[in-house]
Amino acid sequence: MTNVYGEWLKAQRESSGLTQQELADLAIMTRSHIAHIEAGRRIPSTEDARRLDGALGTGDVLQRFLPKQDVAVADYFEAALALEQQATVIQEFALSLVPGVLQTEGYARAVLRPSVTPRSEEECDRLLVTRLKRGTILSDPVAPLFCALLDEAVLRRHVGSPEIMAEQLTHITGMMECERIRVHVLPFGAGYHPLLQGMLSLMMFDDQPPVAYGEGVLMGRLHDSPALVETLQRTYTLALGDALPRKESLALLRATAEEYGHDD
Repeated sequence: MTNVYGEWLKAQRESSGLTQQELADLAIMTRSHIAHIEAGRRIPSTEDARRLDGALGTGDVLQRFLPKQDVAVADYFEAALALEQQATVIQEFALSLVPGVLQTEGYARAVLRPSVTPRSEEECDRLLVTRLKRGTILSDPVAPLFCALLDEAVLRRHVGSPEIMAEQLTHITGMMECERIRVHVLPFGAGYHPLLQGMLSLMMFDDQPPVAYGEGVLMGRLHDSPALVETLQRTYTLALGDALPRKESLALLRATAEEYGHDD
């Protein structure tokens, strides 16, 4: 983004006689996060902008004029997408579909094509580009630390063709083998667990408190309440304890990929 937004924020802060730390305290943020926004290195979330407006007495200006990213995603996912690009640790639970950052082109296209309202080829392509771009955060060999907890249904649910499923699962095993990501499978035998209610993403940062993003059918919500995020983190940890160890999860993913590869 251009730095007009950040420069305006800085001007408002200075005209109010506030240091970055003082504004951060008022907006319940960190000083480094304020510095990143002012320097144009970060796009604040809607919640960030709301808090900054409140701290500076600027009405809803910072919320209304948030820089738009040239991406094609559902409105409810925009803020989560921006945070996903900034996170240093991401822990995801997937209930029925492979997490977006791990999806191959074939799998993503198979997921994006069906819709309640028909989509043109152009719209599908725009959505696909954004989906695949999300995976580039894993191009860095170190950050973010990415851990996925997959319900066994993710492996068993047939998305697209057997070839697409084999390619998708092989892609995941390849990333596991080079130790770029950690993946654990929560088997059907684990029975009921609280995470069965939907998809969950936990994101942690160097310069701001952790957040959680949950998603259901055509809806999603970002949570930054410390108490709620802590509860969701505990829930994730408990479910992870019931999952297969890394080596067993890798073996199951390999075997399932081979089964799809042998399908006619």
